[in-house]
Amino acid sequence: MAENEIVIRALEPSDRHAWSPLWQGYLAFYKSALPDEITDKTWARLLDPTEPVHGLVAVLDGEIVGIVHYLFHRSTWAMESYCYLEDLFASASARNRGVGRALIAAVAEQAKATGATRVYWHTHETNTTAQALYDKVAAQSGFVQYRQTV
Repeated sequence: MAENEIVIRALEPSDRHAWSPLWQGYLAFYKSALPDEITDKTWARLLDPTEPVHGLVAVLDGEIVGIVHYLFHRSTWAMESYCYLEDLFASASARNRGVGRALIAAVAEQAKATGATRVYWHTHETNTTAQALYDKVAAQSGFVQYRQTV
């Protein structure tokens, strides 16, 4: 592996110590916190091959510097499934080095390999830094998200 080369690979059980600070950084970015039991369950799901949720890491100079979580689901609008890119985060030291772009591309490759016809994601309207990248690699759908807590 060459210096400054970004390697994307699946999460492994031994990655927990490197994944956790990135996960917490992602939550902090969105001014959120989750109970430990949800984080533990999320980690378990990411490693469980029977779960539809998956995780990849970006490794740069031997260090895990980025994470992405994604899941596949059926659609009422297509015969094939869709891929929802749920969480994407790169460490501050790795930003503007192609980590986010590489993680998105890797999810798109996984989606294509499984026959999914769409990868989509959301970001907060104030996350203009990420939107600058997203505008280069995808098209805005024009949809606005609504939530109802049940």
